[in-house]
Amino acid sequence: MIYPSPSRPILVVDDDPAMRLALSESLRQSGHPVVIASNGEEALRHCREQAIGLMMTDIRMPGMSGMDLFQEAKKLIPSLPIIIMSAFGTIQAAVEAMKSGAFDYLVKPFSQEALEMVIQRALCSQELPAAKPPPLPTAPAGRALLTQDPGMLRLLKTAEVVAASQTSILIEGESGTGKELLARFIHEQSPRAHRPFIAINCAAVPEALLESELFGYEKGAFTGAAARKPGRFELAHTGTLLLDEVSEMHLSLQAKLLRVLQEREVDLLGGKGPISLDIRVIATTNRPLWEEVNAGRFREDLYYRLNVFPLRLPPLRHRVVDIPLLADHFIKKGSAKNQKSVLSVSPEALSHLMGREWRGNIREFANVIERAVLLCDRGVITPDHLLFEASSEAKAAPPPPRSTTVWEAERELILETLERVGGNRTHAARHLGISIRTLRNKLREYRTAGSTDPQQTAAPGRADEGGTL
Repeated sequence: MIYPSPSRPILVVDDDPAMRLALSESLRQSGHPVVIASNGEEALRHCREQAIGLMMTDIRMPGMSGMDLFQEAKKLIPSLPIIIMSAFGTIQAAVEAMKSGAFDYLVKPFSQEALEMVIQRALCSQELPAAKPPPLPTAPAGRALLTQDPGMLRLLKTAEVVAASQTSILIEGESGTGKELLARFIHEQSPRAHRPFIAINCAAVPEALLESELFGYEKGAFTGAAARKPGRFELAHTGTLLLDEVSEMHLSLQAKLLRVLQEREVDLLGGKGPISLDIRVIATTNRPLWEEVNAGRFREDLYYRLNVFPLRLPPLRHRVVDIPLLADHFIKKGSAKNQKSVLSVSPEALSHLMGREWRGNIREFANVIERAVLLCDRGVITPDHLLFEASSEAKAAPPPPRSTTVWEAERELILETLERVGGNRTHAARHLGISIRTLRNKLREYRTAGSTDPQQTAAPGRADEGGTL
């Protein structure tokens, strides 16, 4: 699956409303933003009014032809990839378009797989710097949250909004997805940004030491306590405390943590009284915390105390659109660190990177790029420079699409819509955004092709609403 920039939709141009509908639905189901136009003039207007990432146009249209549109669009946006769609009778014209600079052409009817392959190549062919969004605020350690994934951008916007409150936040996500970076981002966006940000990894500190690390102790509290030691809660006073991997905390300690969160005060080991706290708590977990509750490994009352506002970070395999951006970032970082002059990654290598599962997420991805930078000797990373982890896997092949051609996808969409509205063709046409006449013609076409019996699809007694054929 491919993902264009959210700010650069695919422009579909076709005078056939059914084809427009089928193609736009296919693209949207694959995660692409789409705008449509029924003729060349409307398409050029879209090109003038917004940034278009890719154009797909039928070559034979009334008025301005696909070739005329191709020439005019190239004058407006010389770098715009344009895919020509043609029937068998117009293949020669499509070839001529290729010679004039069209990115590729598709002969109707084409399969879903062929459609996605050509779009992926077209989107990957665009220069990476043009797809980069302005960098987001950096974390104190100089690390940045880099993304152009629509879901991640919405998540960061939500985090920015909730950062202004005092609400406790629970961040869920697989290891290596950047949970601590997101926590730091929230702190930096909050009114506490100029106050301490204290983090503790509950999985990294031995259980026997975690209590004293969290709550601190007074001098003489136990053998070896030679001096007073403030805990992380006390150190985070007026700022933010990050409880990293909180699901790893033992049940006995969870009860003490719950009391601190409820009372907003902490008792040092061996102390004479509680210390009031003014802190904002952010917790992270790489396990679904509710499942830990159900399994009896995490207190339910503590779960609700921490999970006031949940945020879930997607794994890297669900952010494929970010891979070119991250590759560029880690190439620069690896080149500077190792004093190399690696400038870019080849399209073939990028395709390999975009086809991995990345179970280690960004941490694993960064390691692969750093190894590639070390092995690269000509400035461009190729597939030969990519050394993956032994446990790394390429993505499993996607399930076979229900439809093999756009024509079949269109037919399924129309028949499903008819079924959903009880066979009422007027309602179906309205839902589909086509005229009742187009719908009738399509159903007649399907019946002629022998692929279905539209009579069975239409509800009986609805002849006044489009009727039977």
